[in-house]
Amino acid sequence: MTTDYRFLKACRREQVDCTPVWMMRQAGRYLEEYRALRAQHSFLEMCRTPELAAEVTIQPLRRFELDAAIIFADILLPLPGMGIDLEFAQGEGPVIGNPVRSAADIDALRPLTPERDVPFLAEAIKMVRREIEGKVPLIGFSGAPFTLAAYVIEGGGSRNYVHTKRLMYGDPPAWHRFMEKMSDVVSVYLAYQIEAGAQVVQLFDSWVGTLGPADYREYVLPYSQRVIESIGGAVPVIHFGTDTATLLTSMKEAGGDVIGVDWRMDLGEAWALLGDDVGVQGNMDPVILYAPPEVIEAKVQAVLDGAAGRAGHIFNLGHGILPTTPVEHAKVMIDAVHRLSTR
Repeated sequence: MTTDYRFLKACRREQVDCTPVWMMRQAGRYLEEYRALRAQHSFLEMCRTPELAAEVTIQPLRRFELDAAIIFADILLPLPGMGIDLEFAQGEGPVIGNPVRSAADIDALRPLTPERDVPFLAEAIKMVRREIEGKVPLIGFSGAPFTLAAYVIEGGGSRNYVHTKRLMYGDPPAWHRFMEKMSDVVSVYLAYQIEAGAQVVQLFDSWVGTLGPADYREYVLPYSQRVIESIGGAVPVIHFGTDTATLLTSMKEAGGDVIGVDWRMDLGEAWALLGDDVGVQGNMDPVILYAPPEVIEAKVQAVLDGAAGRAGHIFNLGHGILPTTPVEHAKVMIDAVHRLSTR
């Protein structure tokens, strides 16, 4: 395995020639070439067809000088293998037909068998690795146990997570049993991607910001920690969440070589909280990419100033790039990161 990629060196908190940059959801809807494919195939069909998933993964690398690729997939792909009825409804996003709401529902869930349930993912990873070898490394990913559990319980998107918190507070033994199952699924899912060739993995806890610090520590931390420990240092782990300013130190305790920070907190303040023994990823507001180029460059500089030259900074947006983002503005950001951070 090549180990001297700029991105991997930053994950290990080694000195780099300039700050590496990639974008969450960089393979996706803001690119016209993605939309052309999407017009011919459903989202799940694209995820489950290795040739299509590989093509979409590589598309942004043809446009931009990115420092990593991320496999085109979705955090919910493991769910059907568990017995969860998942579909992506037009205009509604993911919809779960049989949400988990009781202890009996939890007991009925199956363990994930990746070779049976997500074989397409390993094939896509192998295809991408062949294409990008020697250029950039490949990131695999999964939803974190809490975020996946919340999706399954709510049945889709949610504002207040009423069903999730009702189970968590109302039946703690069932909740912990469910989280044990989810952490096993996530561990197996990530191990499968690493075995196929993923060189870094990111754990997306996109919904965990709905919890306060005490609840995070009691109901979530042990399970994210269990997943990260299962990787055993085989590859670097990026641990990402949104709305997590009050959770950062606990997220660090849960684990990860790099902690993802969204735009709601100054990067320098976040790093001061976390300490210098961990890398930090982030953290420009995705909406800034709608601003004029000179504003984008100024905001890039502000993020770099927050990193203050520390080893271990990976530049990223604070969440995924938005579908209507001007493509040329994404290029402005990426080029500015490299130019302004050159050592």
